[in-house]
Amino acid sequence: MTRSRKRMVVTGREGQVVLSLAERAEHEGTFEVIALGRPELDLSDPERINAVLSHARPDVIVSAAAYTAVDHAENDEETATVVNGIAAGKIAETAAELGVPVIHLSTDYVFDGSKLSPYLESDRVAPISAYGRSKLAGELAVAAATPNHAILRTAWVYSPFGRNFLKTMLKLAETHDCLNVVDDQVGNPTSALDIADTVIIVAANLLSNNDPALRGIFHMTGKGEASWADFATEIYVQSRKAGSPSAEVGRIPSSAYPTPAKRPANSRLDCGLLEARHGVILPDWKQSTASTVERLARTK
Repeated sequence: MTRSRKRMVVTGREGQVVLSLAERAEHEGTFEVIALGRPELDLSDPERINAVLSHARPDVIVSAAAYTAVDHAENDEETATVVNGIAAGKIAETAAELGVPVIHLSTDYVFDGSKLSPYLESDRVAPISAYGRSKLAGELAVAAATPNHAILRTAWVYSPFGRNFLKTMLKLAETHDCLNVVDDQVGNPTSALDIADTVIIVAANLLSNNDPALRGIFHMTGKGEASWADFATEIYVQSRKAGSPSAEVGRIPSSAYPTPAKRPANSRLDCGLLEARHGVILPDWKQSTASTVERLARTK
């Protein structure tokens, strides 16, 4: 690996986006990805963040790691806020000190889900869960630490890596003929591999152009929308095509599947600003779902 590649330092080691970035960056060739996770980079210990990131000599920092146990956060909001809020701010402060841009990944959970149309970046934030509040704290901390940032809100992330809804549905189909899935929450299923492609483009744009219009908050999700039941149905359509197990999907309301953390009923994000400013449109979620299911079937 030559130093002619820009160094993209990413927080986390095993997350879906981190693994996707490592794969895509190797193929794309512009960035060398340095993934930093525990024990050397522990976001629950924010005071060590500056030293660890500075030692890595980044050209751009991607703040990807997070406390993502949405339901558990309801009883552990303090830890979630340290990791998703305070640590995110320290990462951005380090970026400012080093004079490099920071890309921070955020979430649809900063909204309450009551809007009837897709959310714009300018819409009022009103999280309804501890996780959402902790992620909003991170957004505010990043914005306060440095103007040289891009906060990318995404949603319903899946990939061939780690644990996610798509892989869970495929696993359950091995032992279940029918599964009940929530049908009154709507959002934009988003491939972590597509997120990685977008992060690489945004990073290159930030490094090559000082235009303030390239900085700020942007929505970044797969094209098209679905309920969780729609998403599950499409997963099984593609799984059958790939010769893998599938199941019938029963459609149920959220009230029939209670969870400790309340989910936004509407998680749809309008991504027009990302397209206008950075020239990026993520692929349709059905297309990326098909490629992910096929890849998983091929590698079993």
